[in-house]
Amino acid sequence: MTLSSQVKGGRLPWSGLLALSCAAFTAVLTELLPAGLLPAMAAPLGVAESRIGFLVTAYAAASFVAAVPVTAALRSLPRRPVLCGALLGFAVSNALVALSSSYPLTVAARLLAGAMGGTLWAMLAGYAARMVPAERRGRAIAVVLAGITLALALGVPAGTALAQLVGWRAAFGTLALLAVLLVGWVRLRVPGLPGEPPHARVPLVRVAVRPGVRPVLCVTLFLLVGHQVMYTYVGPFGAHAGYGRTGVLLAVFGIATVGGIWLTGVLIDRFPRRTLLVALALVAGVLPAMGLGAGAHGLLVGAVGLWGVAFGGAPTLIQTALVDASGPADADVATSLQTTVYNAGIAAGSLIGGLALDALGAGALPWTAFPPVLLALVTVAAGRRHAFPAGRRAVAREARRAVAPGARSVAEAGAVAVTCRAGDHEVRRWADDAGR
Repeated sequence: MTLSSQVKGGRLPWSGLLALSCAAFTAVLTELLPAGLLPAMAAPLGVAESRIGFLVTAYAAASFVAAVPVTAALRSLPRRPVLCGALLGFAVSNALVALSSSYPLTVAARLLAGAMGGTLWAMLAGYAARMVPAERRGRAIAVVLAGITLALALGVPAGTALAQLVGWRAAFGTLALLAVLLVGWVRLRVPGLPGEPPHARVPLVRVAVRPGVRPVLCVTLFLLVGHQVMYTYVGPFGAHAGYGRTGVLLAVFGIATVGGIWLTGVLIDRFPRRTLLVALALVAGVLPAMGLGAGAHGLLVGAVGLWGVAFGGAPTLIQTALVDASGPADADVATSLQTTVYNAGIAAGSLIGGLALDALGAGALPWTAFPPVLLALVTVAAGRRHAFPAGRRAVAREARRAVAPGARSVAEAGAVAVTCRAGDHEVRRWADDAGR
């Protein structure tokens, strides 16, 4: 199979990448919109507000369960039809929610959406990686995953506001229409990529045990646990600090994540390891500052802003490392594992934070979140050989060895494809870029 990452390319395929980014935006908005509509949806469906909150839980649970088996079952199929099928699943789910007056039917629709979400998240990073040359892989993934940040910072508040103006059913109907329109965009602008033929398919277990994959999954789990301990209960912590404006704190965090994803897009292809270390160190440093200076409102707001900047780019950096560790051809399988770990981290962090809040009070939340974030930082620092390599020096050395006979330099050799070993697969790099 010929990957586009093996071909020296020019500009990023912006239209296709933005279509994938909008798919990520739609998935996040579909997952989280019920959380902002608890009172509005409860009465028409005849249930308590807490039961509406379970609609978010149902989505996450289905995504957790479906990501690995569905991705494994669909590996042999062409990628674009699978992507379009997932988007159509979102359209059907959101249309059912918009029309339903039955709570069980609404839960079933949310389970369908969660299964589609697990399938979609397993595809997006690998799809972006295969659309561009290897030296542009990080930026392409950053563009696609920016849809997550925009959904959190702008999409969920805008969707909630729209629901207040025209009703929650119209809001879900709009999401269904958006998913249908996205199918057309994907068919026009996203390239068709082949699935994996049976003889070339690497077993899931072999992907999971590659040396670089396990540390990346551990970092995903540790960071999400620590993040969710604080993010889920930022309201109670703000009240503990005497700052009851939860909406302001969430807005500051959301806006800051946009800055974080932009910075990541600028730095990720040149300094991926350093950028991730700085981001994790910043999160780890902000948490004690919040714990020690909770009473200073300016410090609290500033710390939340720094937390947002650091966390905004971290998922892109981690997922890019995962694609590099697994290889673009097996990225769907690796990211399906990450989707499962990601949802496990969200669930565990929310549970641990709730237990800490009940037992020790809101003041203990930063100190509860700090150890798993520190573990994530230590894992990245220790993973410089396989999971989080130190940079492009090793690639440059391979490039110099691969210079064509008779050429005195990499530049003279032109675009030389270098094959570097990574676990039990081969990752292609380009010599003329590696030496820059």
